[in-house]
Amino acid sequence: MASTLCVAIVQAEVATSLKLGLERTRALAEEAKASGASLVVFPETWLPGYPAWLDWCRDAALWNHPPTKTVFRRMAAESVDVQGDSGGALSRIAAELAVTLVLGVTERVEAGPGRGTLFNALLTYGPDGALLNHHRKLIPTYTERLVWGPGDTAGLRAVSIPAARVGGLVCWEHWMPLARQALHESGEDIHVAVWPTVHEMHQVASRHYAFEGRCFVLAAGALMRASALPSELTPAAGPAAQNPSHWILRGGSSIIGPDGSYVIEPVFDAASILTADLDLGRIREESMTLDVAGHYARPDSFAFRTLPVPPRGTG
Repeated sequence: MASTLCVAIVQAEVATSLKLGLERTRALAEEAKASGASLVVFPETWLPGYPAWLDWCRDAALWNHPPTKTVFRRMAAESVDVQGDSGGALSRIAAELAVTLVLGVTERVEAGPGRGTLFNALLTYGPDGALLNHHRKLIPTYTERLVWGPGDTAGLRAVSIPAARVGGLVCWEHWMPLARQALHESGEDIHVAVWPTVHEMHQVASRHYAFEGRCFVLAAGALMRASALPSELTPAAGPAAQNPSHWILRGGSSIIGPDGSYVIEPVFDAASILTADLDLGRIREESMTLDVAGHYARPDSFAFRTLPVPPRGTG
């Protein structure tokens, strides 16, 4: 295993369409590559943007509310078809830049079982463009259940990339102990923690994951202003209603070492590409005192397994 790996988290404002989002993904990944990064990470549902209107707009959950249906229809149309043109475009970005690309998307299923369902997905493309992992968020969080279906365990694993093994979880999956353990047992060196925004409690979860898993954590958050909320819906009373420039997603991306300390501290309210050279030897150093999948495990006392899932038929 190489001793160091250069990584980057892209923190930027979300795009208004899938086409623009793909263009922005390429441009920002190129910028990260130019800084030396061979692993480039984007936040939760970077494409086509996190549906913050679920929490920030009035009447979003009303039954048979025509404006909400219009917003959802557009969200579905702008989502990523992993097996279609948009998934192919992401594969080409990774291959042409020769980087490992990890990014959150809203996934639209076009064929086979579950046709029409949207998923909160985390995709990992290798530097040859191959789709190495396709994780669907196990349980959409709270209001998210209005727009996304529950995922499965097919992508609950780390995969090998040049120099390291990489895995990831989405948002509140970081508070699911068994999901964490499944990834710990798959041998992560680097964990990608994607969030809509990495506020204080999300920092706590990300730092805890690094300490527990004895791995580096790339905590990725996005930026979104109130002006990006759907025009069909009315922001609830408060700063989002009063100021279109108000940040409703504040970023907060950070890079955390395997002892839980910051390699790069959180960046809020500003576009940034966080880049760091990770000393992978630190993983071995920190595992001396704690290794929850190794010498600190007790297989004589506890049994753990991840149940397999039927073939998806899509991705």
